Amino acid sequence: MRTKWLCWLGSTLIILSALSCGGSSSSPTPTPTPTPPSVTVSPETATLSPGAAQQFTATIANATDQTVSWEVNNVQGGSATYGLISEGGVYIAPTNISGLSSVTVTAVSFDDPTKTGTATVTFQSGSSVKVVIAANGAPIPVLTFGSYTLSATVSGTTNTALTWQVNGVTGGGSTTGTVTQAGVYYAPHSVPVSTAANNDGQTTDVILTAISQADTTASDSVIVVPTPPQTSRFPLPVPLGTSGGNAHDLSTSGNYTFCCGGTIGSLVSRGGQLYILSCNHVLARSDAASIGDAIIQPGLIDNNCAVAGTNTVANLSQFFNLETGALPNVDAAIAEIVSGAVEPLGTILELGGTASGSQPTDGTPNPGPGVTPTVGRPVAKSGRSTGLTCSQITSVSTSISVEYQKGCNTGSTYDVDFDNQVDVSGVGFSAFGDSGSLIVTQDTSDPVGLLFAGSDTDTVANPLDDVLSQLADPSTGEKPVFVGDSTVGAHAVAACSIPQPTSSLAVILQGQAALSNLALEAATAARDAHAEELMTAHPEIQALGVGASCDNPRESAVLLFVPKGPSHAGLPPLVGGIRTRIVEVTTNRISGSLSAEESSILIQSVALPPLAYAISEAEVERAKAVQSAHRDALMRQHGVQGVGVTSSLDSPGEAALMIFVIRGVAHDPIPPVIDGLRTRIRETSRFRAR
Repeated sequence: MRTKWLCWLGSTLIILSALSCGGSSSSPTPTPTPTPPSVTVSPETATLSPGAAQQFTATIANATDQTVSWEVNNVQGGSATYGLISEGGVYIAPTNISGLSSVTVTAVSFDDPTKTGTATVTFQSGSSVKVVIAANGAPIPVLTFGSYTLSATVSGTTNTALTWQVNGVTGGGSTTGTVTQAGVYYAPHSVPVSTAANNDGQTTDVILTAISQADTTASDSVIVVPTPPQTSRFPLPVPLGTSGGNAHDLSTSGNYTFCCGGTIGSLVSRGGQLYILSCNHVLARSDAASIGDAIIQPGLIDNNCAVAGTNTVANLSQFFNLETGALPNVDAAIAEIVSGAVEPLGTILELGGTASGSQPTDGTPNPGPGVTPTVGRPVAKSGRSTGLTCSQITSVSTSISVEYQKGCNTGSTYDVDFDNQVDVSGVGFSAFGDSGSLIVTQDTSDPVGLLFAGSDTDTVANPLDDVLSQLADPSTGEKPVFVGDSTVGAHAVAACSIPQPTSSLAVILQGQAALSNLALEAATAARDAHAEELMTAHPEIQALGVGASCDNPRESAVLLFVPKGPSHAGLPPLVGGIRTRIVEVTTNRISGSLSAEESSILIQSVALPPLAYAISEAEVERAKAVQSAHRDALMRQHGVQGVGVTSSLDSPGEAALMIFVIRGVAHDPIPPVIDGLRTRIRETSRFRAR
C-alpha cells in the first residue's frame, strides 16, 4: 500500500509515521473526542524514573490490521514536557519530572482512529545519579550514511563514564546504526524496517540510550530517525528514486485527513517522449485517477499533505487497470514529464558506480529493456522510504495474491492475483512507500523489476517484460525502454559494497532450540532406521546427524555431512518421510551418527546459506513444471498466499518450490517433496501493495 499521512483537521500538527494504505505510508494525530477503547495497551501501568524507557504494545480486538499511532497526553509522539514515544511504542520519560506525577500513553488505531487504548505512566524520583542527553526534546533526524554527535552530562557522582546503546544493544549494529562510547551515532545505510505487529512493514526509528556506569539504573534516551535523502524536495530537474505521487492522493474520514505517496522510480522513453515509470497505486491511485493528473515531487506524504511547495514534474499518461486489465497483471503507470522538470538521463539517487568517501554517488541504470530475473542474483533499489538497499532475488515465476485498498486509507480492501512475479527476500529491502522503485542488478545496474508489494520479510516486483508490454503505445505497439547514461552503461551499484551493509537480510533459520523434542526424535528415528543403507549407497556421506531444515525451519531434518566440492544431486530429499539437509564440511574427522548436540556444534562451523543459491536453467524448468501443475491447488489452500520457483537451502544447486504462507494463519500440511521437487516454506505477513 502507499505510504500515507493522517492528520487531524484544524490542527497544525502533522507527524510522519510509516503506515500502509492502498500502497504507501502515513500517521495520525490526537484523537478529537474520547471513545470507549477497543484497543488494549500493555503494560497497562508503569512506574519510571527520569529518563527511563518503557516498551508498550497494543492489541486491536477483532482486527487484522494492528497498526497504531502513539500519543502522550493527547500529543502525537509526545513532547519534551510529557516525554516522547517512538513509532515502535517505546516511551521515554522526561529528565525533569518536577510537577508531573503521571502521563497517559494512548494507542490510536490507524485503520479506525476512533479505536483507542491507554496506559498510565507514574513517575518516581529514582537514583540520585542523573543522566541528561542534550537534545531539543524532539526526535533527531539523521541522514542514512551520515552521523550525529550526541553529548550527555552525568550528575550526582564523580564517575561520569557512560555506556551508549542503540535499541538496547551496546554499540548498536549495522541495521539500526552504531554508536561510539563518545556518543557519535553512525546511521545505517538504509532505514530500519519494523517487523512488530503494531507497525510491521513500516520504516521505524531507533532509541539511543546513555547509561551511567556508576549507577546503571540512571539513564536517558533519545529517539533518532534515520532519514533517507529520497524523501526530500529537490530543485528542478528532480532525480528519480525519490518521493512522489498523484496530487489528488488524499482522503478524509471524519475529522481526519489521510494523504499518500510512493516512489517516482525511473525514467523511460517511448515514441520520442520521456515518462516517469512507477506503480498504478502511486501515480494512478489504484485506478481512481484521471489521465492528465499532476504528478508531484515530493509526494503529499512528505509535504504535510499539501500540494503547495511541491513541483509538478509529470502528468499521468497511461496505467494498467488493476481490476479490469487483460492478463498478465502488473501494477504500473507512466506519466509524461514536464519539460525541464526531471533529470533527462534518468539519474537515480545513490545508484552510482562510485562513492565519495562513505557516501554513494547518484547514477543511472543501464539503458535498454532490462534483463530477465534469475534466482540468487544480487539486486539493489533506491526508494522513498528505505533509501538505497541491497539483497538477492529469492524466487521467480511466483504466483501471488496481493491486498489493495481503493483510495488513500479509504474504501474496502480487495485482492489482485499476479503470476510470474519476482520475490526479493530480506527484512529492510523495502517498506511502505517504496512502491515504484526500480530494482536493478547489483553488478551491472540493469533494470530487473518494478517494486510494488511486500510483507514484513519480502518484497515483490513485476517482471519488466510484462510491465513494458502492458505500457506499450496503444496506437503503435511501441514499448518503453529505460533511459540511462549510455556513456557509462553497465556499472556496479557502489553503495552495496560500502562497509556497513545497506540492508538487513532476513534471518532465514530458526535455532535448533526451536525444534520440539518430538521433531528431533522423529529425525533421529528416521536416521537410525536408514543409516546403513544411506552410508552404503552414498559413500560420500561422512556422517549423519539431526537438526533443523533450512527449507522449513519448523521441521527437523536428517543431516547428511559430505565433503565440500563435488555435486551431491543424487542424495535423497527424504529419509523415512523426514527432510534431508546436505551440509558441506571441510573436516574428515567425523563419522557415524552424531547427536543433535554434536550436529549443532559442527553446523556452527559452517557458513549460513544465502537467501538463495544460483540454480541451472534445467533446474528452473523442472521447478516451473511442478509449479504449473500444483500452483492453483496450493493457492486455494487457506493461509497460502504465493507459490514460486526458488533454490533449495537444504540441497545447494537444487531447485525447490517456494510456498509463501501467512504467519499466524493455519494452513494444510505441505509435503516436503512434491513430484520429486523439494518444497521450501516461507512464513511472512500478508502481502500488501507498498
